[in-house]
Amino acid sequence: MKPGAALPASVPAPAGRVPAGTASGLAALYVSQALATGATTVSTILASIIMGGLGQGQLSGLPSTLISLSAALSAGAFGAYMLRRGRRLGLGLAFALGALGAGLGFLGARLGLVPLFLLGAAMMGGAQGGYQQARYAVAENVPPARRGRALGLLMLMSVAGSFVMTGFARPVEALGTALGTSPEVAGWLVGGALLGIAALLVLGWGPRVPATAAARPPAPHWRLTFAQPGVRSTALALATAQGVMVTLMSLTPLRAHHMGMDHAGVAALISGHILGMFGFGWFTGPLLDRLGLRFGYAAGAGLLVAAALSATLSGTAWLGVSMFVLGLGWNLVNLSGSKAMTRFPAAQGATDGLGYVAAGLGTFLGGLVIARAGFGTLAGVCGALSLLPLLAAWRAGQR
Repeated sequence: MKPGAALPASVPAPAGRVPAGTASGLAALYVSQALATGATTVSTILASIIMGGLGQGQLSGLPSTLISLSAALSAGAFGAYMLRRGRRLGLGLAFALGALGAGLGFLGARLGLVPLFLLGAAMMGGAQGGYQQARYAVAENVPPARRGRALGLLMLMSVAGSFVMTGFARPVEALGTALGTSPEVAGWLVGGALLGIAALLVLGWGPRVPATAAARPPAPHWRLTFAQPGVRSTALALATAQGVMVTLMSLTPLRAHHMGMDHAGVAALISGHILGMFGFGWFTGPLLDRLGLRFGYAAGAGLLVAAALSATLSGTAWLGVSMFVLGLGWNLVNLSGSKAMTRFPAAQGATDGLGYVAAGLGTFLGGLVIARAGFGTLAGVCGALSLLPLLAAWRAGQR
């Protein structure tokens, strides 16, 4: 496409997708998403504990940092690859990369090789930057009027995968005992198996790249796509919601600890947050289909502001309210932005990368803000930033 040429309102979906409205193969995407979330639940969330067990307690946050950085770097690359080769191959490669990374992480933790464990964590992060784009594959395969419902169901599968693996804690402990290692280390082996199954499911999903794909006009470069009306505001809304959510999710437990909450209480906070993020997709998705993107952005922004403000109130009960509302606000903005971004495949990977960068910067700078000015200041900054999705609401029409 020549510079200055008129850009279409949207670009063709990546080669290899099933025509809109065809339900064939969506079950594979839903199940693979549940498996991926389950893999994360039993592996990367517990990476800090493994680092402590390896005698590297001072570097307990390093695996999470590597995961976020790798996801940020890989999201754009996977997005571009899927634009050229299709969702099927791109998602299959992402899940396979995650399976390999989980296997290497298990070996590194089992053998006491810290660099190998960190390499596995980085590969798991790189995989997340790819397979999290499964939401676009789902949305592309249903009519526009039903995309909110389809994305909401995908979120519901995520929370289902997390809860199912939480229920399998005892078998994972038994596996660790049988292997002569801890449940946290055994969880990486289980995670690798789950991601391997997800890769096989996705590789069997949908048609191969159709012969007519070569005749399609090439999609514009992502820079040209970002120049189109509404794309930058949508990307800003998605990145802001991700950054605010991860920052408060990561640092509110520290406030809870300082308020005297025990480990079980902090775990309950996180469970409530996950429920807010994913548990109501069955309701919020259809609601967006009916009321439109403006409602989703505005309601989500309002809930994010409410979450930031309520986190500063006295009493641990307010922390529970804050974490749940934080998840629900992220849910609405993420669903709205993902539904809007479905029309612009060239910008999807870069937008996801911005979200991971925002999350990484938020947690790093947020810790410094708390140390220097207190949690209340951090919450105020997050509340102010949470108003940014209103720009996307202003730019979006009722859809």
